[in-house]
Amino acid sequence: MAFTICNKHAILLLLVAMATSHIAHASDPDIISDFILPPNATADGNFFTFTGMRTLVGAHLPTTFKVIKATKAEFLALDGQSVSYAVLLFPSASVNPPHTHPRSAELLFLLSGSLQVGFVDTTNKLYTQTLQAGDMFVFPKGLLHFQYNNDAKNPALAISVFGSASAGTVSVPSTVFSTGIDDGILAKSFKTDVATVEKIKAGLVPKP
Repeated sequence: MAFTICNKHAILLLLVAMATSHIAHASDPDIISDFILPPNATADGNFFTFTGMRTLVGAHLPTTFKVIKATKAEFLALDGQSVSYAVLLFPSASVNPPHTHPRSAELLFLLSGSLQVGFVDTTNKLYTQTLQAGDMFVFPKGLLHFQYNNDAKNPALAISVFGSASAGTVSVPSTVFSTGIDDGILAKSFKTDVATVEKIKAGLVPKP
């Protein structure tokens, strides 16, 4: 039987997580109105509704790691509300590479499967854990972290809540190797040669 992302049980857990997401510690500036309405927008039920997660219901897991976000970039009603949301889809043996969220901590809830997770603090100490379905793990604000599904057969599905409407994501591989930093600087920084740097860059280019 093909694996589908959302069944009734998963949807229930998703709704519970959304309901509890408001307890996340806010890091955005406080607003002095109930909500922020963009120019030419109408304050009605549609404005406060996000339908972008409907694609998850009954869908099959993607072949590579995928994240579906609900930040103020996708959901304008979140502006000023100090909360956002993401669904993380992990096929077997897939990874969410090391990255940071500069404006928020991340509270991850594993709905199905298992994940190896970890973060590194400012003393370069690594904290890791293997999560099972139903577990939660917090990645402190701004610290480097990752998630890895090392199960060769089974996928994993997780949701994350952020205490910011725009937590931001700084991916280490793409930030270091795909933003135009000189190959010579990278080679010296990683104590390697330019040929190795070029090989790494080529591996990060998505296949057509």
